[in-house]
Amino acid sequence: MKNIDRKFQLIFTLCSLFFFLNIQSQELQSYLEQAMANNPAIQKFELQYNIASEKVNEVNTLPNTEFGVGYFVSEPETRTGAQRFRISIKQMLPWFGTITSRENYISSMADAKYENIVIAKRKLITSVSQSYYNLYANKAKQKVLEKNIKLLETYETLALTSVEVGKASAVDVLRLQMRQNEMQQLKDVLEQQFLAEQTNFNKLLNRDKSVTVNVINELNIPSENFEINTDNLVLHPELLKYDKIYQSVEKSELLNQKENNPMIGFGLDYVNVAKRPNMSFSDNGKDILMPMVSVSIPIFNNSYKSKTRQNQLQQQEILAQKQERKNTLETILDQAINNRISSRISYKTQTKNLKQAKNAEEILIKSYETGRIDFNDVLDIQELQLKFEMNQIKSIKNYYLQTTIINYLIQ
Repeated sequence: MKNIDRKFQLIFTLCSLFFFLNIQSQELQSYLEQAMANNPAIQKFELQYNIASEKVNEVNTLPNTEFGVGYFVSEPETRTGAQRFRISIKQMLPWFGTITSRENYISSMADAKYENIVIAKRKLITSVSQSYYNLYANKAKQKVLEKNIKLLETYETLALTSVEVGKASAVDVLRLQMRQNEMQQLKDVLEQQFLAEQTNFNKLLNRDKSVTVNVINELNIPSENFEINTDNLVLHPELLKYDKIYQSVEKSELLNQKENNPMIGFGLDYVNVAKRPNMSFSDNGKDILMPMVSVSIPIFNNSYKSKTRQNQLQQQEILAQKQERKNTLETILDQAINNRISSRISYKTQTKNLKQAKNAEEILIKSYETGRIDFNDVLDIQELQLKFEMNQIKSIKNYYLQTTIINYLIQ
């Protein structure tokens, strides 16, 4: 296949540099390699490219050779004898360079098909990575809920002790238990959502939906931003595809001009002649052999002129489509960059809030040692902690989701 492996290896390497920020992400890289090898969408585009490439052999042919056989029902008499049957052969040849122009046109169409493979692989990398980060976020939230459930169990033990010594009421215990039930419900829902996302992930790898997906235990936002070269957007395969299509229209016009030229034909007629009876002369019964040359001239060539005009309009359309898509990609890239910055800001804010909430929690616990503990305050602080931890995970997930979009556009 036309340099597919070499070109994609370069793309995949660039993607890896951006996606795989630490050694823990090697597992994601392994999943991506499986997806590249097994995903049916990639195989579909590769087959389409192979079909388009094979069409080059289809057009590398001459027009059909014409054979003709005729039998004289009423044999015409000539000086040398009666003509009995005729055999003819004729071959038309296109104008010089026409077949080469056809091959170039089909090859240019195949090149445009190749870009579909590159685009599909980029999209697959993005889809697999985003699904992986969704699974990570789900697991991280489950861990946070599990930790908070255990924390509430500790508070419940404190509440029961406080009830015994008259520092709390049974209502406080019930509130803590109801809060545990709510968290357990959230955790159970997340487990079902994880299974649904796991099915999506496995199907991207074209494997059984029940295969367990292992995700990393911890994912952090890098301390520094990566340098983003937005100039690379002009080299995006979605835009390069328009260039390839534009070139194919140019090749189509060159072919149109070649087909507007005359065609030359060469042929040979053989006529079988019977001998004249009771006569003797040198050419008696001599067969006729007649070489022929013919020319096919497109005198009424309005169709070729129309094709030229169509090609010109199509080129204008392609340029407009490319500019439209470029504007869209630039907008998506700018949004992803700004959203990633927002995720970093949100993460830092949630980290500060979480630290302060834990300080407040410590103060409440210490107050238990000296006097009555207000379990309403405990629940409020615990709820804030949960909110901050969930938002922290959301910020991390969003940071990496935006990273996958940026990677799709400029790597």
